[in-house]
Amino acid sequence: MKFISLIKRSILIVSITLIPNLLNAADVTIEMLNKLDKESMVYSQKIVKVNSGDTVFWKATTKGHNVEFIKGGFPEGVEKFKSKMNKDAEYKFTVPGIYAYWCTPHKSMGMIGFVVVDGDKSNLDAIKALKFFGKSKKLAPDLINQL
Repeated sequence: MKFISLIKRSILIVSITLIPNLLNAADVTIEMLNKLDKESMVYSQKIVKVNSGDTVFWKATTKGHNVEFIKGGFPEGVEKFKSKMNKDAEYKFTVPGIYAYWCTPHKSMGMIGFVVVDGDKSNLDAIKALKFFGKSKKLAPDLINQL
């Protein structure tokens, strides 16, 4: 009887600990597009907020796009990430902070995006210091202010 009671308590403790984390998991899909409304060369979502352990999927809805973390635009200790052209991509975010990314061939056309993990903005100064080009240079400050 004591053994069964101990097992029940253990199951309860594990359930209380793990289930909230599973319920909070919120994987996100972002489409890589040639056109969305009046914009061209764009990600379907420019800013997403996720929790540690969540995965972001980038869907190659139209050809000619990829995802590349911008050098200096992601938390320390994170390895650079660059997907292949014309291919769906995914990345599991495990380190809190802000991640800035762009489509390599369309970075000057405004095809940029940001992922904020765990609401952590400790690398915001590094994000503000990034060098953007062309249309991205005009879009980035407003997007960064929305983080």
